[in-house]
Amino acid sequence: MNAPPSQASAVNPDLDLGKLNIKAMPRVLGRLTRLSFRYPWQWLFALACALGSAIFNLITPRLLGRAVDQAHHLLIDGHTHPEETRSAFLQLTPELFGLATRQAYELVIDGHAHVASPRAALLATALMIVAACALRGTLTGLQGYFGEVVAQRVGYDLRLAFFEKLQRLSFGFHDANHSGDLIARGMLDLEGVRAFLESGVLRALVLLLLVGVGAWRLLGMDLRLGLIALSFVPFVAWRATRMGLLLRLSWQRLQQLMSDLTLAMEENLQGVRVVRAFASKALELAKFDQTAQAALLLANRRITLRMGSMSQMAFAYYTAMGLVLWVGGQRVSDGLMSVGGLTEFLTFMTILQQPIRQVGMIVNSSSRAASAGSRLFEVLDAEADIQDAPGAQALALAQGVLRFENVDFAYRLGRGGRKILSDISFEVGPGKTLGIVGPPGSGKSTLAHLIPRFYDVSFGRITLDGQDIRDVTLDSLRRAVGLVQQEVFLFDVSAHDNVAYAEPWAEEQRVVEAASIAQIHEHVAGLPDGYGTRVGERGVALSGGQRQRMSIARGLLAGRAILVLDDSTAAIDAATEQRVRSSLRNAVSGRGTIIIAHRLSSLLHADEILVLDQGRIVQRGTHAELLRAGGTYAELWALQNRADAPPPRRKKSPVLEVA
Repeated sequence: MNAPPSQASAVNPDLDLGKLNIKAMPRVLGRLTRLSFRYPWQWLFALACALGSAIFNLITPRLLGRAVDQAHHLLIDGHTHPEETRSAFLQLTPELFGLATRQAYELVIDGHAHVASPRAALLATALMIVAACALRGTLTGLQGYFGEVVAQRVGYDLRLAFFEKLQRLSFGFHDANHSGDLIARGMLDLEGVRAFLESGVLRALVLLLLVGVGAWRLLGMDLRLGLIALSFVPFVAWRATRMGLLLRLSWQRLQQLMSDLTLAMEENLQGVRVVRAFASKALELAKFDQTAQAALLLANRRITLRMGSMSQMAFAYYTAMGLVLWVGGQRVSDGLMSVGGLTEFLTFMTILQQPIRQVGMIVNSSSRAASAGSRLFEVLDAEADIQDAPGAQALALAQGVLRFENVDFAYRLGRGGRKILSDISFEVGPGKTLGIVGPPGSGKSTLAHLIPRFYDVSFGRITLDGQDIRDVTLDSLRRAVGLVQQEVFLFDVSAHDNVAYAEPWAEEQRVVEAASIAQIHEHVAGLPDGYGTRVGERGVALSGGQRQRMSIARGLLAGRAILVLDDSTAAIDAATEQRVRSSLRNAVSGRGTIIIAHRLSSLLHADEILVLDQGRIVQRGTHAELLRAGGTYAELWALQNRADAPPPRRKKSPVLEVA
């Protein structure tokens, strides 16, 4: 099992922004945004709602300022003594945020104002404020709803495309990428993309409109006071941007740690019996805890970073507000500004505070979406090594003759991959059985993987009925080749569904026949629910031999023209294997069969046997011919027969006979 990274490498206290690929952000974010255009009406409606909400946000300060000025006129008309008017203003000032209209109306009633026109104007302004707030709330809700709709649909499309691409990518890709990382990409990275589409784009547009139009309005009213009111914006925006980028960098590291944790948990769940057998629970727990502790330290650093930045931004905001109150109050006292104008400044600052703070969220969301999108697109844009050639036609089966012609093969993992197979040539046709033997690492399983074209040959060619398998469609080729692999994988479904996996709609009788040939029917029939019994994850409810026999049944049911059995009886006892082989001879009499085996007794009936050593055919012939020729095959046969022979009986000693 893979060891997790050390804490020192996982959590570096110095977060270097240079490690973020900021240059790639426009390209990736632009591509993600274009995905939302697949749903133009929902996207445009969400955009219109966001802009409408921003407009009503900008209208509200203006309406509140007007309401306060109207209340001012009413107070002047309703109170003849200047000190009473001043006292009323002092009572009104603390309520300028949120409840200004209601307090102004109460002051009008308490003051017994007799001027109908200002009172009606104040009432009209109050109704406009209520309407503006109601419309703003409605549009904000619709923006969130339709933004979520578009994000969820794009997430659905990406999720299906990602899973479909994983199904098409060749074995070479999966050899180079561990499953924990791919799962993290399909789950965590996709969620990061979806969150950006849901709120990041719309928030950015609303923020630009609020700052742009609001700044134009404030600077137009009073240049000096406007600059003071907006003084916190650059600092908060800078601080929020830096916080967002640092959070993004820490999230990338945390994401990698979560990928490592996923891999560790997946491996330990699959290998739990090995862990228990070697009493390695403490070791595995220590390894898992090491990565989990690194993730915890990084999460704590993220909290410290966020809280420190938020405190600095709040201090800058309230400092700017205090200055506006001080300078604006003096200008009101000097008669250079109305109280309503000061109210508009303060209200706009209150409205702008939260969107400016969200700059960090927008930057974080955008940076996260850029890195997550890059990781997703790495998979989505990956070209499969094995794919249909241009103009490939479906395989036209006639007799089902498989031929290897001077085949060489080398894996392409890194530079200068070692050649696995060299100059392999053979032919197997209907009703013929080809046996393949050789020591471990001689290339037997690799040869089997070349037949359904899991990998492409490096030299030579493989033909089926004279057609190069690289010139036919993969789907038609793999429907003609049945491969029962050495490593058995069963799904956590019923026994019936596992046998019928290649043909899910196969009749029950065919499933039973295939299971009977594989000598697994009696066991399955005796299970609590028969063929409806779940076999557990990876077939944990069955023994190794039972899993292999169920895998053989699955390969037989498909009825392929070529059947390849890759050491598929290694876990089956000798007596059961003989029954399986006997049943198989009748079942596959009309198709070509390739049997890879370690037990030479399994190949006695083979029409030809190939002996591989270091990727080359060192001997070939029937069982009898190979024994007469001597060499590697004869030595293996003698060795296995000696191992299978009963131990010689010990002779009685003369002493015991006398006794």
